[in-house]
Order: sequence, then structure tokens, then C-alpha cells
Amino acid sequence: MPRARSQQISLEDTPYYHCVSRCVRRAFLCGDDPVTGACYEHRRGWIEDRLLFLASLFSIDICAYAIMSNHIHVVLHVNAQKAQNWSTLEVLQRWHKLHKGTQFTQKYAKGEALEDFALKLVESSAETYRNRLMDISWLMKELNEPIARQANAEDKCTGRFWEGRFKSQALLDESALAACMAYVDLNPLRAKISQTPETSEFTSVKKRVAAAKHQKQPKPLYPFVGNPRENMPDGLPFELSDYLELVDMTGRIVREDKRGAIDASLLPILQRLNISSENWLCIAAEFGARTGAVVGAEQSIAYYCDSHKLNRKPRSSHNQLLA
Repeated sequence: MPRARSQQISLEDTPYYHCVSRCVRRAFLCGDDPVTGACYEHRRGWIEDRLLFLASLFSIDICAYAIMSNHIHVVLHVNAQKAQNWSTLEVLQRWHKLHKGTQFTQKYAKGEALEDFALKLVESSAETYRNRLMDISWLMKELNEPIARQANAEDKCTGRFWEGRFKSQALLDESALAACMAYVDLNPLRAKISQTPETSEFTSVKKRVAAAKHQKQPKPLYPFVGNPRENMPDGLPFELSDYLELVDMTGRIVREDKRGAIDASLLPILQRLNISSENWLCIAAEFGARTGAVVGAEQSIAYYCDSHKLNRKPRSSHNQLLA
């Protein structure tokens, strides 16, 4: 029996999650429909723009994303502390960019005087909005619903556009995080719609490579801040150069017209995460097929199951990432 979403997403275990939404109709989410000849490529821009807009409002960071022909991948980081530090006014200003709120929250945001009972209602509403702005389900709702309405209007039809609710995977440790991000960034190469990571349209890796050429990191995305250390700033626990090199080298090998092997000694990120080159290639090519709701190393999964009073289940439910 499937577990409730509230049980699948537990910030006490990990702030990192991989989410996937799939299109339900034969008509493509993006790209070209070979039957009708219609082109939906422009919808990729809709989704990318909406996703990065939401990242500027929610206390949820975008680690990686890939917008494919009939589904989207996002790797998310929930920054609960950031949301808790927002003032009431900041919460309302963020929420009002998505929804009208209430008459009282609108007046408060404009600096108008309110009576005590109204102020209490405003504070209550702000706490509700604060919780929503760090909730993955709300982010995916705010991403998917507008896209569905736009696509239905363009297709001149009604009904479901997305295949039920989104799928989510908990990424319990750094090895699971790195593997999932690389898997997402390499999706277009495996689908044969691009030749290299840096030419993969509507992906996070393209944005990161473009920014790296100017020795910068893209503002809409969660930054790489280097390997774990004392007084570590907020960000992904890897060196940007290590990660880009890993994705580039892996991308060259997963293409069918290329053959080769990764020398783990050349890639510090694999050494630090204790991932063999053989395991890495398997992970990068088949992460989606080989993993379930919880992904991590053996110790991480054992701790997760113990804390949730779960029995270890087959590979379809809980997955040991590394041998």
C-alpha cells in the first residue's frame, strides 16, 4: 500500500528530494508530436520560467532539473530555517505574488492600520503561507497547475494533463544526492536529444556551465559550496568543478556511440563519496529504474528504517545505492 505523502517527505531525515511529474495524454508536454506534426517545444520555456520563478519565492532550492518531452525532473532542497527567519511582511509579499491572500493580509502588506483581531488573523494566515512556502507538494502544485491550464487552453481541451500526483524520492546522503543530480542532468543525453551536457536545453547543467565560463554560479539554482567543513555556508556539499567534470565524463560514456571507463582516481568526488567507477556508471544510466522512494547508502537506509519503524523492503521500495 502506498505511503502518504506526509510520510514520504520528512525533513528530519533529509532536506533533499527528487520529484518527477509525467504528462498523461498522448499529446506531448514539449517537443514534436510525430503523429500530428505539432510542435510543443515552447512549453519547455513555460516550465523553466515557472520553476525558477517559484524558486525565488519558496524556501525550496533547485539543485537540478531537466525538462523532457513528456516529463520533468527536479532535485529540491527544503530550507526550513530560511522560511522560519522570514518576517510576517516578507511571507505575505512572497505569497501575494502567487495568490491574492485575504483582505486583511493585503492591507497589512500595504502598511495600513489594522485592529487587534485583524492582526491576529493576519499572523495566522502568514503562518499558513509560511508552511506552504516550504512544502514540496505546494511547490509542485504551483508549478503543475498553471502549466496544465496553459496546455489545455492551447490544445483546446479539458481534463487531466499530468499523470496523477508527482513521484518523490528521499535522497538520504551525499552519494544519493550526487547520483540523482547527475542522472537528472544527463537525461537529455540518454534520450538522444543532445550530444553534450552543456548543449542540453532547459536543464540545470547548461545553466551551470554557462555561468561557470564567467566564474559564476547561476542565481536561481542552489550553489555548490565545496566539500563539508566547519562553518560551511549554505549550499551543495561538492566542488562545482568536480561535479561538472564528473557529469561531462559520464555523459561521454553513456552515449551509445562512445565506449570507455571512468578512472575514479581522476575524480575526487567519487573518491570522497566512496563510489566505484563501475557503480557510478550504473547509477548514472539507470538511477530511475533501480531506485524507489528512499535512496542512500546502506547505513543511511538502515537508520531511516529504524527511525520510522519500517522493515527493510525489496528494491522497489527502499534502495541501497552503493555496494
